[in-house]
Amino acid sequence: MDKLNENTREKHPVKLGEINLTPIVIALLVGFIIVAIFVILRRRSASRRDFLLTGLSEAGKSAIFMQLVHGKYPETFTSIKENVGEYRSGNVSGRLVDIPGHYRVRDKCFELYKRNAKGIIFVVDSVTVQKDIRDVADTLYTVLADSATQPCSVLILCNKQDLTTAKSSQVIKTLLEKELNTVRDTRSRKLQSVGDDEVNKPIILGKPGRDFEFAHISQNVQFFESSAKDTELNNLTGWIDRML
Repeated sequence: MDKLNENTREKHPVKLGEINLTPIVIALLVGFIIVAIFVILRRRSASRRDFLLTGLSEAGKSAIFMQLVHGKYPETFTSIKENVGEYRSGNVSGRLVDIPGHYRVRDKCFELYKRNAKGIIFVVDSVTVQKDIRDVADTLYTVLADSATQPCSVLILCNKQDLTTAKSSQVIKTLLEKELNTVRDTRSRKLQSVGDDEVNKPIILGKPGRDFEFAHISQNVQFFESSAKDTELNNLTGWIDRML
């Protein structure tokens, strides 16, 4: 016992200068960086609370807006400026923005709201989509290739399903993928002919050397069917509610 006590007394206290603080400092720095990234992402997410209704004219965007915000269906309603309203679901809400479909005002309005968009609802007229497929695909490509929309979830809403000549969402998806492939090739050739502008260089959608597929792009794109006239909007409201 005396020897044990003697050995204990002979132990020297550890000096602070002898401790290797490097692992501790590194751990603190890593923790700080993780917290900082988390805070930044939360702030960015919080700043995006808009849901944009966009697409060509006469697709039914304003009718959908009126149903979701005011609970009524307008007999005639053509937007020449954006409509903004609050969509509420229980105790949560988000801002719904109806972007006019006419090309003269559509791009300008979309530019104003795109950086606050959490979700984009691209409304398609399921009856006339095959006839207007070039314009529909060209407009959709512009939305998807915009750098500001890369964090957004995208819903392609195939509206007017109450009409007997309406195309199904699966048919519309196939039509769009085929036409978007053509739009992408056309725009790629234009970029090569004018040279690359690294500052404002648009995003080329899909995988190089592969036919265009929605599964190949960064945004989460879903297809649902709807009818604003018959108030068949459950798929749409469910999609919005999951992001609120």
